[in-house]
Amino acid sequence: MSKNSIVVPEAKEALERFKMEAASEVGVNLKQGYNGDLTSRQAGSVGGQMVKKMIESYEKGLK
Repeated sequence: MSKNSIVVPEAKEALERFKMEAASEVGVNLKQGYNGDLTSRQAGSVGGQMVKKMIESYEKGLK
């Protein structure tokens, strides 16, 4: 099994929405499909925002 294989195919759409929401919050305009024209800084901002939101969600679940 590939490292990048989708274990739960139904989660793909939710993850895509989550990514778009995070991108919007940091001011990066993502389009559906290929986004290889993003700068490293933009891509990092989106990924960082996603991690931040996941940590916040986890912390709320602990309370």
